[in-house]
Amino acid sequence: MTDLHLSVRITRVQPGFDDIPLPSYATGQSAGVDLRAAIEQPLELHPGDIVAVPTNLAIELPQDYEAQVRPRSGLALKHGLILPNSPGTIDADYRGEIKVIMSNIGREPYTIKRGERIAQMVVAPVIQVQWDEAASLNDTARGSGGFGHSGTH
Repeated sequence: MTDLHLSVRITRVQPGFDDIPLPSYATGQSAGVDLRAAIEQPLELHPGDIVAVPTNLAIELPQDYEAQVRPRSGLALKHGLILPNSPGTIDADYRGEIKVIMSNIGREPYTIKRGERIAQMVVAPVIQVQWDEAASLNDTARGSGGFGHSGTH
């Protein structure tokens, strides 16, 4: 297997957060890098709250790539913290600060701390399609069966 790497420019949006590490892979086979909360003070997230947590990072993805922001499974399972727009998409032409939209669907408040790992980000290739409008589509065994249809036979 080849060793695939992609160089992506990254910048810190404002000074004062140099103590927070840049995104990094937790292991040699991790698919995503950890994103961390770039906040001055702890942020308490009450059940039902939805907030955009800053990372203080902006990236310059190459054309034909995207970054997907995904939840951390431990925060979801242990504390009910989810990303309601998961996966969030960062397009190649976006240059603004990456913010992680988080919601607490748990039963207890959760306090997000400065530098805490709050999400993961996966960079992936993008293929843009050209639509070929047709009067009909080819038949398949499943056909137009809806949600859950493929598991009913």
